[in-house]
Amino acid sequence: MSFLLRLTSPLRGRKVGTDRFGNVYYEGRSNLPVYNRPRRWAVYAGGGREPTVVPPEWHAWLHHTVPEPLPETKRYPWQQEHRPNLTGTPHAYRPAGHDYVGGTRRVTGGDYEAWTPGS
Repeated sequence: MSFLLRLTSPLRGRKVGTDRFGNVYYEGRSNLPVYNRPRRWAVYAGGGREPTVVPPEWHAWLHHTVPEPLPETKRYPWQQEHRPNLTGTPHAYRPAGHDYVGGTRRVTGGDYEAWTPGS
């Protein structure tokens, strides 16, 4: 997040809230002329530029799906904690057979015959 956005957000909008990850959410003070609704934006914690750190409760509010942010306190036992996109990190999902996991794929069923040109 740029320094300028962190500096001007409190001036251009009103603070709506902060999520459990430290992201701060703002809403514009006036309506946009085309959409007739205020602009909504987030200032990510730690100065990052990764939008996948926004939890689903705030994502719905940012995209004008709900008028107010959803409560973050109601958690069911089957709900998992929100995780950002881990692609490109050591914690990314890698299926069996991936080069980083060892590169050995499972043996095929024997019914596969590779195509060779001219046969």
